[in-house]
Amino acid sequence: MFLILYLSLAGTAVAQKNTNAYAAVDKAALAMPADKTNSTTAIAAYINSNFQTQADKVRAIFIWVATNVSYDVDNMFAFNEKETTREKIDKVLRTRKGVCEHYAALFNELCEKCEVPSSVVVGYTRQNSQTGYTRHGWCAARIDSKWKLFDPTWGSGVILNEKFSATINNQYFMADPTALVKTHMPFDPMWQMLERPLTNKEFADGKLVQGKTAQYFSYADTIEAYLKLNDEGKMVAEARRLEQNGVSNQVVHDRLYNLRENIEILRHNATVDRQNKLVDVYNSAVSDFNEGVNDLNEFINYRNHQFTPARSDAAIRAMLDKADTRISGADTRLKQIKGEDPKIDEMIRPVLKTVNDAMSALAEQKAWLNEYMGKSKLGRKTMFRKYTWMGIPLN
Repeated sequence: MFLILYLSLAGTAVAQKNTNAYAAVDKAALAMPADKTNSTTAIAAYINSNFQTQADKVRAIFIWVATNVSYDVDNMFAFNEKETTREKIDKVLRTRKGVCEHYAALFNELCEKCEVPSSVVVGYTRQNSQTGYTRHGWCAARIDSKWKLFDPTWGSGVILNEKFSATINNQYFMADPTALVKTHMPFDPMWQMLERPLTNKEFADGKLVQGKTAQYFSYADTIEAYLKLNDEGKMVAEARRLEQNGVSNQVVHDRLYNLRENIEILRHNATVDRQNKLVDVYNSAVSDFNEGVNDLNEFINYRNHQFTPARSDAAIRAMLDKADTRISGADTRLKQIKGEDPKIDEMIRPVLKTVNDAMSALAEQKAWLNEYMGKSKLGRKTMFRKYTWMGIPLN
């Protein structure tokens, strides 16, 4: 479950940023025509046409999302695990309502479509000296080579008396990491963006000041390395860092469990995909082999009829060349995938023996044909005799 900021945070709030520098950006962003707001592509096109710098583009995204999306109080506990990112974004654009996952997904995709590297950050929060044990989502974006933190949900307002009150809070625009970590704990400690990150236990215990003895952490280098990984690699890296940062409560335990479960699913799916690709190669090779066997039998049948009706030498040779191309090609592809998977090897082994037999028969026919082609018309007639080969296509 994701959540929103309920009330102002006593003792943890920082002074509001001076946003006069963004007054013109805010005005232009909020003047976006309604017909330009039905898709992230249209919104991003407006932003790209009206703003030049990455900082201005991200400010325009933040202020537009925080102003135009209202927190969906009625559905704040109706979290849908099966809802895809695409469905989340389509829903929030259609209804102009959502919970933190919708704000974060929309903000993230708009950044990406404005060519600003961005990532959704998932973790949990601490409010009014109490640690919340439900998930919360916010964002990080790289502006001019430096990563910054944003929470468009908490930046949009608060819930008072079970109603959403829209109030822009610029504390959550380019948030100071040392201030944000007092309320936001990402599952992956690299998104604290602190050189000496807090542990989950320190966060839960309210020890929210970076300790001088904590081990130094190069979060910038870690983020750049992380972004180059595939999905499985990212999950493995996050799970390792999360575990190292301490599994001290249920929400962290659940995140680690889900990561490990998803890693296994990805690995299983990768194995299945690899096997399916091998099976596709196997089936393709068998199909070509069967065609090649048919070609070879067609030649043998034509030979047994003493090449009647007559064809040119080139056409006769082409019959065997066609069979050779298909059978040899099948042999090559089967040998290429041999050893890749034990189950596939069991299928390949008997087929390769049959292919080898066919290639021997093919070589015999090619040798005979070469001799035939080297003789005179009279000499050719003396070469014909009945020939049989029990080669049949594979099932």
